[in-house]
Amino acid sequence: MNIHSISRRASAWGLIALCAAASAAAADGAAAPLSLQDAVRRGVERAPLVAARADSVDAMREDAVRAGRLPDPSLSVGLANFPVTQPGALSAASDSMTMRTVGVTQAIPSRAARTAERRVADARIGVASANRAATVQSVRQRVADAWIGVWAAEQRREQLAALRDESAVAVAIAKARLRGGGGSATDALAAQAEALTLENRLDAIDAELRAARAGLGRWLGDPLPPLAAAPDFAHLPQNPARLESAVDRQAPMQVWQAREDAARAALAAARAAKRPDFRVSLSYGNRAPGLSDMVNLEFGVSLPLFTRYRQDAGISAEHDAWRAVQAEHEDARRDQREAVARALAAWRGWQRQIARDRDALLPLARDRTRTALAAFRGGAELQPWIEARRAEIELRMSYVDARAAEAEQWAALAYLLPSTGDLP
Repeated sequence: MNIHSISRRASAWGLIALCAAASAAAADGAAAPLSLQDAVRRGVERAPLVAARADSVDAMREDAVRAGRLPDPSLSVGLANFPVTQPGALSAASDSMTMRTVGVTQAIPSRAARTAERRVADARIGVASANRAATVQSVRQRVADAWIGVWAAEQRREQLAALRDESAVAVAIAKARLRGGGGSATDALAAQAEALTLENRLDAIDAELRAARAGLGRWLGDPLPPLAAAPDFAHLPQNPARLESAVDRQAPMQVWQAREDAARAALAAARAAKRPDFRVSLSYGNRAPGLSDMVNLEFGVSLPLFTRYRQDAGISAEHDAWRAVQAEHEDARRDQREAVARALAAWRGWQRQIARDRDALLPLARDRTRTALAAFRGGAELQPWIEARRAEIELRMSYVDARAAEAEQWAALAYLLPSTGDLP
């Protein structure tokens, strides 16, 4: 492939890219740019798992209506005092005590048992609500990460596309020097190779961008509008000190407090089992004609006499379970503190690297590349420009990677607290 064909191909690529950009702009012209906040909000609204968690909360609330209420009464019918031996065997009319009975029995659990049942139901609602909050937080962060993935791919493409014109200039200079007899075919071929290598990297980033948009489309559906400007990832919506001090309020931790409340309610229910339950029965007996009918009224009470092997064993088991949940809660709290501290340290570290790249290293790399290209135009070797350009490309990619890492740490911290209405 000669220099002229390389130049024509580069121009064709530029024209194709321009047309594609114009077509995309025309297609998306009617759609408002998609901000990170809008993406997160839509993702939560459309996430099936969030809807499932909400339905679980509703189910627990509906089920809690019956907690602590008296059980249904039982109805009984029968035949009392029926003779089975002589005299008068198997005859309902042979004995004046024989009667047909109908009765109602109502079990009355102890007040402590009913109170404990209501506490268990409330604790289950708390666990379901905490699971929903944790799911919402997880979906928010995953949608934010998907949005950041698209944004980072666009930033990488923008950084590399800015070097296309310089590639064309280097190829043109190499052709001119070759025609004038002051250059070499090696330099001309090397300039063309650098231009093609840049196009290869742009093609790879285009594939990365399509994959990233597919990841965001998993949450928002297709087609996706263009992205709006990114928020300032150098500033968190909450005070970092508040994140470090409010660990128990963070969405991943709320489920542990709910589990602890559930274990405490189960312990109260086990203790309530030592209280006696009551039972009342009322029956009506119809006897033979000429004999008076009978009414029976009975009261019963359970006798928890052998508590050592029954109720006490259950209380001991529930107490140990409660202690286990408390220990797990404390361990999760320490893990969360560590995770927040690590995320804050990484977020601040990326900020320092980004500032150094933006303010010092990138301008130096740009000046070095321009100086080398100017020297090549004046008759110097091409190799210094190639080395400077490759170093600049890698620095640009490293800079975007650092910004993406900062954004991911920002997302990991910004959505920890359930109240996120003030997020940018």
